[in-house]
Amino acid sequence: MATKAKPHKRAKPGSRSGGNFFHVEVRPAREFVTFRLQDIGSPGGVERLAGQRATGSWDTQKWLIEKSHAHIDDGKLIADSPEAKKLLSSLASVPVHLGGDRFRAKPRRDIPEAEKPTPAMRRAQRENIKKAQAAVRRKKARPGAAKRKRKLAS
Repeated sequence: MATKAKPHKRAKPGSRSGGNFFHVEVRPAREFVTFRLQDIGSPGGVERLAGQRATGSWDTQKWLIEKSHAHIDDGKLIADSPEAKKLLSSLASVPVHLGGDRFRAKPRRDIPEAEKPTPAMRRAQRENIKKAQAAVRRKKARPGAAKRKRKLAS
C-alpha cells in the first residue's frame, strides 16, 4: 500500500528572504477575514497591512518596512530612515526575529476611554479648529463676497 505524499504548503511571505520588505507582525492573520495594504508617508518605505475582523472593525495585522529603510544587525531590526525609526519606536516591544525577513512585535497599547482625549488628540483638535476658523476668515475676506450674498438673497 503506497502512502500519499503530503502536498507542499505555500511559504509564508518573508520567510525566504527574497522580497523587498521586512515583515513585522503585530497580530496573527487568523484574527482577520479581509486585508488591505496602505502606504504610510511617501511611496514605498513603510506600509501597513490592515485587516478587517468578522465584526467589521479594522486593525493593523503587520507592518512592511522596505529593505532600503532598515537592516538586520545581530538578529535585530535596525532602522535606517526616520519613517522606519518612528514606526519601530511606536511598537510596544522590540521586534523579535522569526527567520528570513519576518519579525514579531507587540502592538502599541490600547488607550482606555477614561484616558481620552490624550494630549495629542487635544492638540490635533485645536489645530483643526484653527484651520476651520482660518477658512471662514478667508471666505469672508474674499472681495465681492458681500455683493454675491446680497444678490443671492434678493
